[in-house]
Amino acid sequence: MLSAFLHGYLLSFGLILPLGPQNTFVFTQGAIQPKLIRAIPVAVAASLADTFLILLAVFGVSVIVLTLPIIKTILTIIGVGFLLYIGWVTWKSEPTNNEKFSELNSLQRRIIFTLSVSLLNPHAILDTIGVIGTSAITYNGGERFAFTFACILNSWLWFFGLTIMGGSLGVIDRNGRMLGVLNKVSAVIIWTSALYLIWSLVAGG
Repeated sequence: MLSAFLHGYLLSFGLILPLGPQNTFVFTQGAIQPKLIRAIPVAVAASLADTFLILLAVFGVSVIVLTLPIIKTILTIIGVGFLLYIGWVTWKSEPTNNEKFSELNSLQRRIIFTLSVSLLNPHAILDTIGVIGTSAITYNGGERFAFTFACILNSWLWFFGLTIMGGSLGVIDRNGRMLGVLNKVSAVIIWTSALYLIWSLVAGG
């Protein structure tokens, strides 16, 4: 069971490490919120979304996706449009805390946005289902549980760690200049992800 746990943790860590729309949004929320506690719901939402995808992958959705290539194509097309939009929003966003919305409405918007960049991100979906799902097939019983638990644990630790790191940057960067640069860099990374998806779709076709 220990080997299955280590396999799941290292595999999921490798998948979650690259900087994408989900990671950049969680990190930025930790940086822009005046108090770290206000960024925690975003970390929780991202962790729950990953947990949902991991459980779907482990319980067999990966088999459906891998046997029906049209699903991958549809996810890719939707994902390209979504990433282009998210990149534009990120590029135009100001690195300040916007108070024109009520606390409840602002929290709802942040959570919805977090879930969207998590559950509508084709890279996250395909990585989770295609890699974690197929890897989980090799385990049964307690070993599969250990593998799945390790993947989920990594997501929770990772997103809370990102939030804390973002909060540390917010303390250092009082005037928001570094956050402004981070927004632009994040947007470019997101657009690059979209271009990569377009290339993979054309090459695969």
